[in-house]
Amino acid sequence: MSSPSCPAATTLPLPNGALPTVGLGCWKLANPEAIVSKAIEKGWRHIDSACDYGNEVEVGKGIKKGLEAAGVKRSDLFVTSKLWNTYHRPEHVEAACRKTLADLGLDYLDLYLIHFPIPLKFVPFETRYPPEWTHDPSGENVMVPDPVSISETWSAMESLVEKGLVKDIGVANFNAALILELLKKSKIKPAVNQIELHPHLSQDRLVEFCKAKGIAVTGFSPLGSGSYIELGMDNGQGVGLLKDPAVLSIAAKHSKSPAQILLRWGVERGNAIIPKTSSEGRLEENINIFDFELDDKDMEEMAKLNRNMRYNDPGAFCKGMGGDYPIWD
Repeated sequence: MSSPSCPAATTLPLPNGALPTVGLGCWKLANPEAIVSKAIEKGWRHIDSACDYGNEVEVGKGIKKGLEAAGVKRSDLFVTSKLWNTYHRPEHVEAACRKTLADLGLDYLDLYLIHFPIPLKFVPFETRYPPEWTHDPSGENVMVPDPVSISETWSAMESLVEKGLVKDIGVANFNAALILELLKKSKIKPAVNQIELHPHLSQDRLVEFCKAKGIAVTGFSPLGSGSYIELGMDNGQGVGLLKDPAVLSIAAKHSKSPAQILLRWGVERGNAIIPKTSSEGRLEENINIFDFELDDKDMEEMAKLNRNMRYNDPGAFCKGMGGDYPIWD
């Protein structure tokens, strides 16, 4: 299935806001305070954070400095965060959200997502925060499932909107069946589904499904496997999309970098993207993708790169942590 070229939007409409189509991903971000601050100075208006990244205090300091340096208001910035797996029980959702808000130094979030459809046993903040996947520092009792339904968690997420803590709510790493299950009992439908998206994993059918349901899509890891190589999650792929001959050829054609081609591909498909970089130089490069377009031939060549190659797959990496969550199988 090829994806046609189309004019790329700079924002996507949400029920209670507008999602900038290029955002800064904060996972594994080196020196997050400085990078987030510099990003805002350079014009980035979308910051994608999460409890699990373990750096929301630093990201919050960067937001404060960046807003002051750029002379812009909080309302000019779109901030996303995510509910971790250990806080899925309804009685923990609001506390988790308020903890994130306190760490970020914010009064509200523009978007709050269920990070994974994987409910795990609650871990108190004072025991370990963030709990991550292995919540016991001793390495024992990891990946303890907790039978909480999606609808229970979602109802608590809806209350966050009603209380003004969050403008919009959504999900991440949800397949179509999970979304349909959520929609059965929801009062507020998810505004966004954040999923892994890059030319090696185009997920055309899921993207089209979400759009048909009025759900915007954000693609994480839009540059491919780079963030996963050092974690051994790249399936031995190693080199990655940035050195793919087809990407290099299209980059040369447009006098752009391979990264700019990959990011442009993401927004031309009508999605938002959240590339991560710890380089100030690449901050400027990664956001400057709106002065050119990929033509239909470019998009056809990019479509040929799809391998259904998933790097962030709980069904694979959770096995070594005591659980198996084959969301995508």
